[in-house]
This record gives sequence, structure tokens and C-alpha cells, in this order.
Amino acid sequence: MRISSKIKLAGLLTLGLLLAIPPAAGAKEKAPAAPSTHAQAAALIDVTSGRILYSSHGDDELPIASLTKIMTAIVAIEHGQTKENVKVSRNAFGKEGSSIYLRLGEEMSLENMLYGLMLRSGNDAATAIAEHVGGSEEGFVHLMNEKVKMLGLEHTQFQNPHGLDAKGHYSSANDLAKLTAYALHNPLFKEIVRTPSRKAPNPNDPWDYRWDNKNKMLRFYEGADGVKTGYTKIARRCLVSSATRNGQQVVAVTINDGDDWSDHRKLLDYAFAHYPLKSLVEEGQAVKDGLRAGTSFRYPLSEEEKDEVELRLILKSGKSDSFGYRGKIAISIGNSEVGSVPVYEVAQGTSSPSAKAGFGNPVAMPTGTGAKVVPGGWSDSFEMVLKTMLLAG
Repeated sequence: MRISSKIKLAGLLTLGLLLAIPPAAGAKEKAPAAPSTHAQAAALIDVTSGRILYSSHGDDELPIASLTKIMTAIVAIEHGQTKENVKVSRNAFGKEGSSIYLRLGEEMSLENMLYGLMLRSGNDAATAIAEHVGGSEEGFVHLMNEKVKMLGLEHTQFQNPHGLDAKGHYSSANDLAKLTAYALHNPLFKEIVRTPSRKAPNPNDPWDYRWDNKNKMLRFYEGADGVKTGYTKIARRCLVSSATRNGQQVVAVTINDGDDWSDHRKLLDYAFAHYPLKSLVEEGQAVKDGLRAGTSFRYPLSEEEKDEVELRLILKSGKSDSFGYRGKIAISIGNSEVGSVPVYEVAQGTSSPSAKAGFGNPVAMPTGTGAKVVPGGWSDSFEMVLKTMLLAG
């Protein structure tokens, strides 16, 4: 296969450190035929890049039942202290719907309560968490909707922390995919949702609480590691699942799907088969004499898109700044830019711009290759590395 790497050198004045994040929608593409589902709305997203890989009625605003608790959990983790005890109020005690059967006045650590929230979908836990972290349910819902704005979720609005049906409480498959991809970058959230079973101290009885995860995907799908089930009479069956294979994590979302377990297996299989995650740039990788990439860049690509990958080295005019920043590698598929990587000048005697610019340990680069500089200023060795990476796997 011919791998096209069109390399251009351009002068561009840039301000500050440019670390562009690829847009969720990705680029124009020849998409492989996606599997059909029974869902009213569905979406697939690659967690690393945030690229939406598949969407059906993805922006429809729909009731989402306990998928709400994905937002509840990440807001509580980011705003609360997980070792603090949460006291169960009268409002939380006996909350209708699914429950972990907390007693009035009972105290439990926020961390344990988050496990009860996500594994057993406890509405009592959701209410207690909201009151503790937000000062009140209303205060916590305000934090949830502020997070909606921060993440740019244009088809989402919350009225409560548990997901019981309420007017003006809705989200979309695409928004839930983006929210979940964001939340899975948090280590505690990621650990909670992948846990099959959890025990917690029970102050009322001689035995511990034991919560088994309702998410059957953890048992039935290879590599499954999350995320949340949901159901109300209006929303019907809702599911967000995630799985990791070959270093790639993918999230599937379905809303109102009577055959969701089967559909999620098909959706996740589709993502792994047709959009494997490819490494296009490695941190510390040689770009041009004295220049190296400041970060890595990975992106899911279909077989058809490999020929459309374009990397452009864009250097700012003048000298490098105090961090050695010189410009960026712009990464495009077809005519759509999907991301960029900053480029740094390496000081004499240093091995990589990474440590200098605060990017951690560099990727070791081969030395003594005798690489020539092609017209336009791109190193032959870099182009060959890209081709090798795209062809691999």
C-alpha cells in the first residue's frame, strides 16, 4: 500500500504553546458500513482522541435515566474529598427507584458511596453525594450543568443527580460519548466503573455491604471495563459500555435499546475492527535537524483514511522562545485538520525537548542514521517512521 505523507514547510507567527486537541467529530471519511442497532440513538467514540466513530441520531435530546450518574460521579470526584464521610439525609433516605439501602443518618465515605452509585445505581447514594458535595441537590445540579458548558455538550441539561424522569432533564448519545470519554481520563472514575464487585463497611449490621456491578458487559465481552446501565419507564433501556483492546479504549452509547447487550458487542467489535488507534507522532521524535516533537499523537484511522494522512511542519518566524518552541506539526485527514503537535528546538547536549518543556520522559530516537533533509525541511527518517507505524497492525 502506498502511504501518502504530503509534507510542506510554511512560515507562521504563533503565540504561546500550541497543544491542539483533535475535534471529536474527526475528518471527512469513507466510513465502513456500521452495524444496525435497535437503539433510538447510538454513538461510538475513541477515548484517546475523542473522535466520534459512529453516530445514529446522535444529537437527539432524550431522557437518559441513570446514565445521568456518569456526570454525578465525575463532578463529585472533581469537587469532593473522597475520604470524607457523607451523611444520609431524610431526602436521600428511601429515595425512589434503585437503591443501595442506606439508612437515615448513616455515614459512609464518599469513595465507597461512589461505588454504590455506579455499580448498583443507588438513587439514595446519588442524592446523598449531591447534598454533600454541592451543599444541596440544587447546588450540585448547578455544578453538573456548569460541567456541561465546560465540555461543550450542546444537547444536555440536568435537573437532578440520579436520572429519575424530569422535564428538562436530557442528553444525547454523542454528548454522553464525549462526557464518558472525558470521565475515563480520571483514574478513580476509570477504576470504579471497571470494578466487578465491591465491599464496604456496614455500620448497621455485622456484615459488609457487597455491591455487584449491574453491567453485564464486564462478564460477557473481552476487554470490557465500564461504564453504566440505566432504565426508567420513559427512557427505557440505556447503556454506556467501554472496552480496551490493543491499547485502544472505545465507548459505545445506546439510548432506548431493547437489545443493548448484543448491540454493544457489535458496536465495539466494529470500532476495533475498522478504526484501530494509530501512532502518527511519537514524543521526542526527530522532525528536522535540531527539532523534535514535544508530544505523542495517536488517532483512530480506517483503512481508507491511511492514504489521506497529511503532516505539515509549520514553523514560526524568528528564534525559538525560552522553552525552545518553534512551531507545530499539523495533522490532517483529507482537508480536515484533526490535531497538532508542538515542535521544540533541542539545546546542544540534550536528548529531547520533552524534559525542557515539561513533557516528561522522551521517546528514545535512533542516532547515526545519516538521514537526509528532503526539500521542504522534513527528515527522511521521520517519513519512514510514519509509514512503518501506519502499516503496522
